Amino acid sequence: MIALVAGATRGTGRGIAVALGAAGATVYCAGRSTRERRSEMNRPETIEESAELVTAAGGTGIPVACDFLDPAQVEVLAGRVEREQGRLDVLVNDVWGGDGLWEWDTPVWKHDVDNGFRLLRLAIDTHILSARHLMPLLIKEKGGLAVEVTDGTWSFNETRYRENVYYDLAKMSVNRLAFAWSNELRPYEGTGVAVTPGFLRSEAMLDNFGVTEDNWREAEVDSAWMVSETPAYVGRGVAAIAQDPDKGRWSGRSVSSEELAQAYGLTDVDGSRPRVWSYITETREKGGDTGWESYR
Repeated sequence: MIALVAGATRGTGRGIAVALGAAGATVYCAGRSTRERRSEMNRPETIEESAELVTAAGGTGIPVACDFLDPAQVEVLAGRVEREQGRLDVLVNDVWGGDGLWEWDTPVWKHDVDNGFRLLRLAIDTHILSARHLMPLLIKEKGGLAVEVTDGTWSFNETRYRENVYYDLAKMSVNRLAFAWSNELRPYEGTGVAVTPGFLRSEAMLDNFGVTEDNWREAEVDSAWMVSETPAYVGRGVAAIAQDPDKGRWSGRSVSSEELAQAYGLTDVDGSRPRVWSYITETREKGGDTGWESYR
């Protein structure tokens, strides 16, 4: 299996890359943060670390520095994959980089417009440029898989306003991109699917709450945090789709990590099966702030 994860530096992207590595894949770990240079996110995680984790998991990790807002860089990346592999089986679009650009619960007339437009470019334009240059490799053989990573399924987001207009547009648009890819890949028996993690214990989130993976339960956050998950959880779900001979059943859909875990019998690294979206819709939104134990 030849895979490329756009936005593999940290969080969900890294979790997916490592899970694909555990399935034996060769994974191109593409992103902006390297050991020599950090992106505007100014985080310590690097694509080299992600590639090393992929290799340690049993695959072959290949770090590639790439800014997915630069068409020339994406074109060069596609050319390299073609020269070295001749094809691409899995394309994961997880480029984000919007942290720090949005203002929570802020109406459009108060939100910084330049930051908002930058967020949309990072969240949407990058995914389209990735598809533009890498999908020709994905259709070289039948059965290719394109995964769009978002926050919230289509059904969840369509009836809820997600924080502000820019974030809301970004996350709904990514869901729609997966639907678009499902249509464009259909003649090649390819699959396009949108996937969302739940409340994610990413590196940045753990830092924000002042905890580590070892003591994450001590964070003073709302009850949904108690149903949070590691990046490995959604990663295992994507890896399961990639190895599924009937992966086409997911095409055009927007699914959560918990749905994939139930479908494939997966668990998180601690053996739990978090269901944060179910907890939010079935309990917390109805006024409850307890009972989370049954959702892990």
